[in-house]
Amino acid sequence: MTDILGYRAKFGVLGPSTNTTVQPEMDEMRPAGVTNHYSRIIVDNANALSDETFLKGTALIDQGTVDAVRGVMTCAPDYLVMGMSAITFYGGAKGAEQWQSNIEEVAGVKSFIGSVSVVEAFKAIGGIKKVAFLSPYYPVANTEVRNFLSDYGFETVADHPFRAPTWTAIAEITHKQVREVVEQMNDDNVDAILQVGTNLCMARLAGRLEQELNKPVVAINTATYWHALRANGITDKVSGFGRLLEEL
Repeated sequence: MTDILGYRAKFGVLGPSTNTTVQPEMDEMRPAGVTNHYSRIIVDNANALSDETFLKGTALIDQGTVDAVRGVMTCAPDYLVMGMSAITFYGGAKGAEQWQSNIEEVAGVKSFIGSVSVVEAFKAIGGIKKVAFLSPYYPVANTEVRNFLSDYGFETVADHPFRAPTWTAIAEITHKQVREVVEQMNDDNVDAILQVGTNLCMARLAGRLEQELNKPVVAINTATYWHALRANGITDKVSGFGRLLEEL
């Protein structure tokens, strides 16, 4: 028997309950025959005022993920798309692999996580060695992203942590602020611009910046959803989100 609306794939999409960006952005990327079924990882809108409090906040998200996975699995999704990114970078390549394995053991289906999806996106685009990235994180988490990218041979030449004071404040970072940071980080030494932090709204802006800068600009929600589609043989081209969904 085939799901009437999700006749190509049913995705369980998970994100923190404070996240207001993942669901609308990924719904905009959804091709016909694919359905997204959002499950919230229940977490308070914590204040993140330092490296230490940021790490504690992401640890709470990590702790709530299993319950959200079990909840969404009741609708029998074919795959999981993880709409939180910080914890998927922690511990480098080995840490990401173990975290993903633990989730898949609980779910019984394959998952797609932001950190690994970024690597797959860079490989698909090709020619990327030096990266600049921006995040809503605190510096301690940016260090984790740097280390993860290094494990896969990508050099970080610049990064910017926005230091969002709360989880919901991440979604309040404006496109003007993002543009200013991208302009500051970008130079001829940068092969690609990366945005991490799934509540930072940048999927469509990344597509526009790619055209303006004439170089890859990868938003993590785009990379994760693209990876889930392509790994499942769904090759539809979706406009407005940059090369990943339009060409690759």
